[in-house]
Amino acid sequence: MARQHDVVIIGGGNGGVSLAARLQRYGVQDIALIEPKEHHLYQPLFSHIAGGRARVKEAVRSQESVTPKGVAWVKDKAVGVEAKANSVTLASGATVSYGHLVVCPGLQYNWDAVPGLGEAVNSPYGSSHYEFELAPKLWTLLSTMKSGTAIFTMPSGPVKCAGASQKPMYLACDYWKEHGVLDNIRVVMVQPYPTVFGIPEVDRELDRKIAEYGIELRTNSELVAVNPGGRTATIRNNADNTSEDLLYDVLNAVPPQSAPDWLKATDLPAAGDEYGFVEVDTQTLRHSRYPNVWSLGDAAGTANSKAGGALRKQTKVLAKNLISARKGEPLSQKYNGYSVCPFTVSRNTVVFAEFDHHYNPMPTIPKVPTWKESRISWWVDRDMFPQVYWNLILKGRA
Repeated sequence: MARQHDVVIIGGGNGGVSLAARLQRYGVQDIALIEPKEHHLYQPLFSHIAGGRARVKEAVRSQESVTPKGVAWVKDKAVGVEAKANSVTLASGATVSYGHLVVCPGLQYNWDAVPGLGEAVNSPYGSSHYEFELAPKLWTLLSTMKSGTAIFTMPSGPVKCAGASQKPMYLACDYWKEHGVLDNIRVVMVQPYPTVFGIPEVDRELDRKIAEYGIELRTNSELVAVNPGGRTATIRNNADNTSEDLLYDVLNAVPPQSAPDWLKATDLPAAGDEYGFVEVDTQTLRHSRYPNVWSLGDAAGTANSKAGGALRKQTKVLAKNLISARKGEPLSQKYNGYSVCPFTVSRNTVVFAEFDHHYNPMPTIPKVPTWKESRISWWVDRDMFPQVYWNLILKGRA
């Protein structure tokens, strides 16, 4: 017999857990959380681990410990949704029926989209701090480097916290500068867009740090192939369609990303969406065609930059709108496109970017230039945010 719950949430990450906790606080009693993994990860610390500024154990908790008491944890993987039948199919073959469904499984890393990339990041000279298991390896590579070439790449298309691709690079450069070897290391950053980030105020601060560290910034460019044996990265300039092969001693690459393949195969994405994101009203976060289906976070078809700061805002909106929908009331809450990205530009300072879905500045404290390099911002990002995450956000209180 199929399980049935009032609200079923696919994904036990930041969005799924914090939403479940918030819905509980709003009076929803029958909630199921579908999540196969035994451990819950705080992803913003991956960059700090890769840059030697955090320990691995700070970024991980057991899934059981963060799942709200009273929420049914379904330790299985979602592999399909039949929205017309109000049913989720699990990898075990079981099904879960729902009154309302929230889809937030996160993103899928498409290593095969770049020939040689998967092999390269698992080789002795490559890594990717987007993978929890590879983040400490990156710090080992960077901290032992005395000379040579280090390449840091970001792909085009949607990625989670796009600015995170740059963070270990700045942390490493400051470390190399402190140890007197920076002048012996060629640092290349590959950025697919016309500027380093896309917000003029933030770009000016980052450009200043790039000049300070002597980083070679390749804009309008991306990694299109890797030869792990020969340690060469093929970089294509999308502006003039030329390519060059760069020899590297360390390669840190962010993989192309999309919604999970199983989600792409459902009818939840919009027709023609190559990334497979759930089709939602970008303000209410309700599905455009199925009124009892919702989505938030990285797999939602919203226009914002995908990041935890955006998710925190979305969780409040979705929870209140879902409660209203259950009562047959209008959806009064609107997500405003807010997102945030803290850039760790040295080992004790951060450039804080807060912006909307048009990349217009949207500071939390009006008229305060949070995009200026700051030690206070470092404390907020490195010390305060993790505590807020574990103790407030995951409990539906922030």
